[in-house]
Amino acid sequence: MSEQPAMGVRRFGQVNWLGLYTLARREVMRFMAVWQQTIFAPLMTAALFVLVFALALGQGRGQIMGLPYLQFLGPGILMMTVIQNSFANTSSSITSAKVQGNIVDTLMPPLSAGELLTGYLAGSVVRASLVATVIGTGMVIVTGAGIAHPLWAIAFVLLAALLLGGLGILAGILVQKFDQMAAITNFLITPLSFLSGTFYSVDALPEPFRTLSHWNPIFYLIDGARYGVTGVSDAPPLRGFAVCLFAVVCVLSLGWRWFKTGYRMKA
Repeated sequence: MSEQPAMGVRRFGQVNWLGLYTLARREVMRFMAVWQQTIFAPLMTAALFVLVFALALGQGRGQIMGLPYLQFLGPGILMMTVIQNSFANTSSSITSAKVQGNIVDTLMPPLSAGELLTGYLAGSVVRASLVATVIGTGMVIVTGAGIAHPLWAIAFVLLAALLLGGLGILAGILVQKFDQMAAITNFLITPLSFLSGTFYSVDALPEPFRTLSHWNPIFYLIDGARYGVTGVSDAPPLRGFAVCLFAVVCVLSLGWRWFKTGYRMKA
């Protein structure tokens, strides 16, 4: 008879692919089950923003950064929606599991901290990709302009999904109640997504707000997406990519550490 592995030794190699796939699939199916709320609703919200800002306020506006206002506005709204949905996917999943008391169903299976982190992030990446595709397609149809640098646009959408998905994981681990999560969303995530160059160029801001904006990774996500779509940006795209990548590494490293130690998740 073959010798059985000792207790605590993983029996399925370095990566539990079945467990990782199951968690990732659960996270994707969780938001796809209510696609009207998670995919269709963001499209309607983005359309309302375009209607209000472009039609009501943009008729008499000149160009911004050499672009018609509608063309300038599109990438900002796209990235704002990606940011909010990426954060909502992971934060709501972990918070709901903790409040309902079924977080143990995720913690008990033989999943490592890295596998838990990857499984939760998979839902955010898929949701962000779907939302970006839907809104991006509508944006191209409305503006009549193509995508200037598709690879840059995809890269910043993925960075946004990873960064905000990671922040959603941290928030979900920290909070104990839905109203605490609502406070984080309303007073941190929403203001950052609105006030990071979504509707305006940060060059128009007075000091010190212009300088402070360049320390904000959310600004670089929106600015990078604008460069990918239109070819123009407030900051060099390589700098924005480096800042966002550094922020992603920091956030995900902390998320991995908290999963590893069971911080505020285990009884």
